[in-house]
Amino acid sequence: MLTAALAAVLPVVAAAPAHAAGYRYWSFWERDGDRWSYATQGPGTLRPEDGAVLGFRFAVSENSAEADTPRGAGDFAEICGGTGPEAGTKRIALSVDFGTRADAPEGEVPPARRAACARVPEDGTAAEALAAVLKPLRYDSGSLLCAIAGYPRTGCGEQVSDRSAPGTPTPAGASGDPGERGAPESGGPSAGLVGGVAAVAALGAAAVWQARRRRS
Repeated sequence: MLTAALAAVLPVVAAAPAHAAGYRYWSFWERDGDRWSYATQGPGTLRPEDGAVLGFRFAVSENSAEADTPRGAGDFAEICGGTGPEAGTKRIALSVDFGTRADAPEGEVPPARRAACARVPEDGTAAEALAAVLKPLRYDSGSLLCAIAGYPRTGCGEQVSDRSAPGTPTPAGASGDPGERGAPESGGPSAGLVGGVAAVAALGAAAVWQARRRRS
């Protein structure tokens, strides 16, 4: 009877998906030389220095390690070359990539990539820089950044169906806050796998209890 129960559970483990579902969100990036690095703070807490280059990319990703980097302009001189320094303020170069049609919510078309130079107070945050040049912004009740320049119109960090097809882009998070909220990580085992293993462990414990009961 126990063997039959184990046989019924084991297929659950085998059926665990090979690819976790992704999340559709705005990821947040910092430029270091000629490379993008996933931001370790949200745009509401990061206070970049004058001359910083920040990027945002809308896409579907499983986690920060798999997130797509912004495309387009990424050089401070290219973006802010026509904006001179000013006392009491700082200049932040922003490179915003609205993503591809494959990653767009149903019924929406991503706008063209945009680059803008924001001038904010010396203690201004990345979120303030973004709001200065790319309104309207939209946040959810948990302060996750949902839309830049009104895109997308709806949705916020939602999970999407499995994207296991080769070559398909696979949460900046976007990072959110105006504070910070990163995308859900998917590096751990799937729910199906965890559930199957837990069930097997429970059945094993039951077998031990039954054996001890028979001996007593």
